[in-house]
Amino acid sequence: MNVIIIEDEKPSARRLQRMLKTLDIEAETMLHSVEESIIWFQNNEHPDLIFLDIQLSDGLSFEIFDAIEITSAIIFTTAYDEYALQAFKLNSIDYLLKPIDDEELEKAVSKFKTRLPEKQSVTLDFNEIKKLLVNPIEREYKKRFSVKVGQHLKLVNIDEIECFYSENKGTYLHTTLGRNYLLDTTLDALEQELAPEQFFRINRKFFVNIHAIKDMVSYTNSRLQIKLNSYTEQEVIVARERVKDFKKWLE
Repeated sequence: MNVIIIEDEKPSARRLQRMLKTLDIEAETMLHSVEESIIWFQNNEHPDLIFLDIQLSDGLSFEIFDAIEITSAIIFTTAYDEYALQAFKLNSIDYLLKPIDDEELEKAVSKFKTRLPEKQSVTLDFNEIKKLLVNPIEREYKKRFSVKVGQHLKLVNIDEIECFYSENKGTYLHTTLGRNYLLDTTLDALEQELAPEQFFRINRKFFVNIHAIKDMVSYTNSRLQIKLNSYTEQEVIVARERVKDFKKWLE
């Protein structure tokens, strides 16, 4: 199987390459920009499968396909979960939200392999996806959560929540008053329920509220440490592969 990775962040590309190797998939070619990718496709046999990041250092990766006709299957690797998931589902083999999870990667590869014998190319409507990136799908997000306090139910408004986090297989919210409440949900489910302009998933264990950030400091391995107004139970660290998107989100 011929596989390539198109990703502008070289540490993220190498990480994905290592993850694929555990699945016995060699992705020896890694491209990091629109310009580099166009030149590569002009001079090489097109692969069976492309792992494609949306935002590259010199533009949207869709510009590659404006210049070159490509029929390879595509698995998106993207942080744009709040925008165009519907289009990704319709127009690609699969999509993987960053930071990429090992289990989700394995599922996406398995999905591709089941289609491989059919030799069916995927017709991608990039114009539709680009339109959704510019004009996000209108969606209602959670305005409050109900939590159990003894035998009672309490409503917590979204603006009262500093962060959501997972611990010991449970999912919790932490309020501006310093209280922690257990939720009957998962962080993955919250991905679709939280307004993306207010909450950002900085790693597998945390969503943070932009209004609760008190300070940000450099941390080891090109990561960031976040200081929240009242949450102090655990270190709140932005994963290295999320730092770039986190900085964009802050702006």
